[in-house]
Amino acid sequence: MISVLLVDDHALVRKGFKLMLDAQPDLTVVGEAGDGDEAVRLSRELRPDVVVMDLHMPGLDGVRATELITGELPEVRVLALSTFDLDENVLAALRAGAFGFLPKDVSPEELVAGVRVVHEGEAALAPRLLPRLIGTFVRGTGPRTPARRVNAKVDALTDREREILTLIARGLSNAEIAAELGVSPSTVKNHVTSLFAKIEVRDRAQAVIVAYESALVSPGD
Repeated sequence: MISVLLVDDHALVRKGFKLMLDAQPDLTVVGEAGDGDEAVRLSRELRPDVVVMDLHMPGLDGVRATELITGELPEVRVLALSTFDLDENVLAALRAGAFGFLPKDVSPEELVAGVRVVHEGEAALAPRLLPRLIGTFVRGTGPRTPARRVNAKVDALTDREREILTLIARGLSNAEIAAELGVSPSTVKNHVTSLFAKIEVRDRAQAVIVAYESALVSPGD
């Protein structure tokens, strides 16, 4: 059973999401929070598997709450939600440790699938949407990793790992990368695991950010 904490400042939204998730045999909503402070507190108390986090809330917002939760409770995965498809807060949430992003008007099926995917440790965002989202905001304002530090991480990659990171940033899945390079999916998976460790990221969303910040790829590639 996957335990879920719902975070949104609108009770009606929480009720709707709760009905969607509790209807699934493998999901259960164990708590609800109306702001970021309550989200952090309940995450500490309940240790949910997944936190469905609205990014736009008064007081402590969803981005800062995500940062606090993932920093203190790395086993808790955050699925960020936003009213806007392309919002710079989404990128900030991914930087802060969110495992994925969905718009708040998702269908019940998409929300359920997103929670399950995040629980498995994968990015709950279609691979081809990642470049569009991150390419839009990675050159904008907001918290950034110092360029020299990012470049040093990418320089430590092998040529093959750098090639795979480029393909990830362009939106290819592991299976598509394997087909592109003429290798097995398991070989790609091993390379991905290695390059994630070298650039110090834990999922594809954060890897794409590093690829853009190091200028390995550019928006529009």
